[in-house]
Amino acid sequence: MDDASSPIPASAPQMRFGKIDDLASRVAAAIDGARKNLFSQQHEEGYWCGELEADTTLESDYVLLHTLLGTVDHARFQKCANYILRHQNDDGGWGAYIGGPSNVSVSVKAYFGLKLAGYKADHPVLIRARETILGMGGVTEVNTFTKIYLCFLGQYDYDAVPAIPPEIVLFPSWFWFNIYEISSWSRAILVPLSICYAKKPFKKIPDEMGSEELFVGGRDKSRRHLHWSKKLISWRNFFLCLDRLVHWFEAVHIRPLRSIALKKAEKWMLERFEMSDGLGAIYPSIVNSAVAMRCLGYSVDDPQVIRAMDEFEKLGIEEGDTFRMQPCKSPVWDTAYALFALGESGVPGNDPRMVKCADWILQKQVRTPGDWQVKNKKGQPGGWYFEFNNEFYPDVDDSAMVCLALAQVEHPNGRYQRESVQRAIDWMLSMQCRNGGWASFDKDNDRMVFQYVPFADHNAMLDPATVDITGRMLEMLAAYGYDKNHAAVKKAIKFIRDEQEADGSWFGRWGVNHIYGTTLVLRGLEAIGVDHHETYVQQAAEWLRMVQNPDGGWGESCGSYDDPTARGVGPSTPSQTAWAVLGLLAAQDTRSDCVARGIAYLLRTQKRDGSWDEFYCTGTGFPRVFYLMYHMYRQYFPLIALTTYKKVMAGRNSN
Repeated sequence: MDDASSPIPASAPQMRFGKIDDLASRVAAAIDGARKNLFSQQHEEGYWCGELEADTTLESDYVLLHTLLGTVDHARFQKCANYILRHQNDDGGWGAYIGGPSNVSVSVKAYFGLKLAGYKADHPVLIRARETILGMGGVTEVNTFTKIYLCFLGQYDYDAVPAIPPEIVLFPSWFWFNIYEISSWSRAILVPLSICYAKKPFKKIPDEMGSEELFVGGRDKSRRHLHWSKKLISWRNFFLCLDRLVHWFEAVHIRPLRSIALKKAEKWMLERFEMSDGLGAIYPSIVNSAVAMRCLGYSVDDPQVIRAMDEFEKLGIEEGDTFRMQPCKSPVWDTAYALFALGESGVPGNDPRMVKCADWILQKQVRTPGDWQVKNKKGQPGGWYFEFNNEFYPDVDDSAMVCLALAQVEHPNGRYQRESVQRAIDWMLSMQCRNGGWASFDKDNDRMVFQYVPFADHNAMLDPATVDITGRMLEMLAAYGYDKNHAAVKKAIKFIRDEQEADGSWFGRWGVNHIYGTTLVLRGLEAIGVDHHETYVQQAAEWLRMVQNPDGGWGESCGSYDDPTARGVGPSTPSQTAWAVLGLLAAQDTRSDCVARGIAYLLRTQKRDGSWDEFYCTGTGFPRVFYLMYHMYRQYFPLIALTTYKKVMAGRNSN
């Protein structure tokens, strides 16, 4: 592919949209190669599951957890250390994403993980890291979860971290603050962590393994407490007052409901182990649940602890002299997108490989109530989750994508397929938020004041409606016959219009960043029947054209979540280029050179095996905190873009 894909000159208008046979044949060949490559990655059971790669906090926490539990594996620790070292920045720190600036929380965890793995403070790597960490303010500047993990091994004081009392599980669902007013992932992380906070586990480690040297000016207790807001009357100061009050009650042992709260938190946690790949099926909640059970007296040989640790270890990937962890697994998400991409590319809906895939994914549909039902009492189960098993936490985004994928399949049992899809659509419609948009796991989870809770510094305390999910919902509803006159659609379009940025783009909550959000919105609007001549549609398309890179591709760094001037700015990537091309095609851009140059970039960067390489995170976990590299994004998104381009090209040539 490489030597047959030279870029299309931007000054060659005669090459737009397949005016010559060579371009059409190259696009067709690229589609065929990408399709074959995607099929080659299909598992025997019918699904796809690419690797999810994140920052080095996962490997650092792996070392910390096994140190705490007393299950040390020195050979494995060294492999974790090798992986951590390979991701060290030139300045000595570690970033929250590839190519990103050093982050104090990530760096402190990496430093401590290396020390637990046997590295000494005078090692050149740690000397450089220490200088950078101290320059960023030292260990006192890390986030709450890092501080609590440091407490486990005696490297921070429990009195100086935000209180997470287990009594929060006792608050009824009608109360102003309760665990169902925070995001599902925060809930799964914080409930077991509240048990840990109450029990305050501590394991003594040798002094030479500690992180004493990371405190600026020494380990002075008065410097470790949270900073008050300069604005005296503020929500932050209100919650900090509550925090100090809770700490005071802890100090004088006024905890009348503690035993009741711990029992309820334990029961809540154990119930959600069922039909799940560990609590919440995500890395941090699995780690916290394992520690919580040990705090409650469960032995390392207890079936529940063994089960949690087995699910935890399944996230690991050992490769050569390195070991890395995934934050979770993404089979339903990857399968839905792969199925959709293959169907769009022309694979017949009754192809046995497509039907086998549909069989697998239909079996994953949720048929039991979950946490979502607390705020959506009328909704009936019918969604899909992200991982292999996570019955309590289906989400709208996955469910909408699965329905879009199933529209590409002609299943032998058509009635079963139709009933499953309708059940899912009914559930998703019941999940629409009051503002007209859709969130991921919950409905109306948007009480913004809770972002000021002291332990909410992971920047994902809430799960509000987002335009990227809402755009996907519109595309899915259109695929099943809904139009812009439907009441739910009208509300959604209004939400989207209200959320548009001044520059014409839309924020991307679950993908990096405005390129992702803008494209999903434009595809949804086009599918549901909004006129592409609408000013706000063309304003978005113009924004995409403005941020195209000189090489013809598009890219956006995770740094755009911190810096608004970085929107649409970054090295070109296959997935983000595909998104931008799809966005422009959705806005009916068939005349500018931007799309042709974007297609040229995809053709030029495709490898001979039909795949693409991608070296940057384009997925978002928690904006400004945690990012993801989906290894399959670089495969199925370019295939969708090339296929969509081919269809538009064929349509223009037939006119």
